Amino acid sequence: MKLFLKGERCYSPKCSVEKRTYAPGMHGKKGTFKHKESDYALQLREKQKARRFYGVQERQFRRYFASAQRVKGMTGANLLQTLERRLDNVVYRLGIADSRPQARQLVRHGHFTLNGKNHNVPSYLVQMGDLIAVKDNSRGNGYFKTLADRLGQRAVPEWLQFDENNWSARVVGTPERQGLEIPLKEQLIVEYYSR
Repeated sequence: MKLFLKGERCYSPKCSVEKRTYAPGMHGKKGTFKHKESDYALQLREKQKARRFYGVQERQFRRYFASAQRVKGMTGANLLQTLERRLDNVVYRLGIADSRPQARQLVRHGHFTLNGKNHNVPSYLVQMGDLIAVKDNSRGNGYFKTLADRLGQRAVPEWLQFDENNWSARVVGTPERQGLEIPLKEQLIVEYYSR
C-alpha cells in the first residue's frame, strides 16, 4: 500500500509501489498464492501502517494509545488526533515540508519557533492557540527560498490557520477524524491493543 513516505516522488511514476505490483523478494513474482489472513495479522498490519505513516517508534506509539484511552470519546479517533497534533506533522500539513520525515528533520534542525521561543522537538503536541513560525534567519536558507514559490499549493486543514506572508501558523482547533484523509482503520488498532 502506498503510504506517501517519500513526498513528491509518491505522486510521480517513479514511485516504487507503482513500479512493482508483486511482493518483494526472490519468490515475489511466482508467489501469487493467496491465503486468508487472521484477524491478528490485519490488526498488526494496520498498527504498523499507522506507525510508519507518522514515523513513530513502538514505545512512543503505545504511550500515545494509552493517553488516548484515558481521554473521553472514541479511542481510535483520540489516537489519530494526538498523532496529528505532533509538531512535525503540523509542519507537513502546512505544506512547508514534502514528507513527514523531512518535516521532522526541519524541526530537529531548529528552523521553527513555537510561541516565539526556539523549538526543536518534533514530537511536541501543539495546543489550541499555539503559534508556529519559521525563524527569520532560516528564511534565507536555500530550501526556504525555493519553497516560497510552492507555498500554498497544498490544502491546509481547517484546524490550522496559515499566514504565507509571515511564514507562521496558528492552531485554531483540534483535528477531526472526518477531516483526515488517512487510509487507516483505527478500530483495528484499538482491537490490537485490547487483546
